[in-house]
Amino acid sequence: MSSISTPVDVYLAALSGQLSGPRRRKADLLAEARDHLTDATEALEAGGLQRYDAEQEAVADFGELSEVVPGYRAELAITQSRRTAMMLLMALLIQPIVWQGGAWIWTHEPEQTSALNDFLQVLVRDVGGVVIAGAVLAVIGTGVGVRYPLVREHLSRVTALFTLAGSALIAAIGVAMASTSLQDRGLLAYAVVGTFVVLPLTFVSLQAKRCLRLARA
Repeated sequence: MSSISTPVDVYLAALSGQLSGPRRRKADLLAEARDHLTDATEALEAGGLQRYDAEQEAVADFGELSEVVPGYRAELAITQSRRTAMMLLMALLIQPIVWQGGAWIWTHEPEQTSALNDFLQVLVRDVGGVVIAGAVLAVIGTGVGVRYPLVREHLSRVTALFTLAGSALIAAIGVAMASTSLQDRGLLAYAVVGTFVVLPLTFVSLQAKRCLRLARA
């Protein structure tokens, strides 16, 4: 059996092919477009056009893909920005639990410390605080902030670049702390840093790269 592609189906398939990003949001946008085209088609049918001609007219009124696609891509970029900011925030909020003093074998007070390691511990707290604050602002920006054109225009790219820089810096400091610690933890220190710092932030960075691609599309 062969299926007949209507003008609306062809248009939506072409639109879908030019969009990438969060799948759920993309599906919602395509569903909204289909609903709009269906309503327009039915209105044109009520005006006397045949179904096929009504669909063609509805598609023409909806706009050329070159006109429509940028707006949809911007919506997907905003959604990806929010997802990236939320993941960054969650990755950092677990850190106080992981590094709670004396709570775990790797957080027991060392008998000896080094000036460099002490400095890194202060640095990671300060940098982490700044990145958490930035992530919170990004979450707010991708919510109420998108009402403002200036925020909406630059938010995705700024969120992506901020996330990439913050994640790389915190991960690097974490590895440096494990390397300069005088505690006899050996591979345990690297395993903990890798599991709770580097791995989550690497995943967040991948989301940020995706966000940056969408912002530049």
